[in-house]
Amino acid sequence: MERIDTRGMSCPQPVLMTKNAIEKHPEGLEILVDNNTAKNNVTRFLKNLGYNINYKEEDEDILIIARK
Repeated sequence: MERIDTRGMSCPQPVLMTKNAIEKHPEGLEILVDNNTAKNNVTRFLKNLGYNINYKEEDEDILIIARK
């Protein structure tokens, strides 16, 4: 599964990176974020596209796991 790293980026950059990656990997994606705003915005975007979302804590970061 493809993983993208959006740590250190402010919105809307994490959502835009997720959009570009999802177009290449529509089956699913892992997105690494470092703040709740990015987590919430990326999650909302993916749920609107019909993805199932799970989260995993990685140190102080959050891994968003999106699958169709």
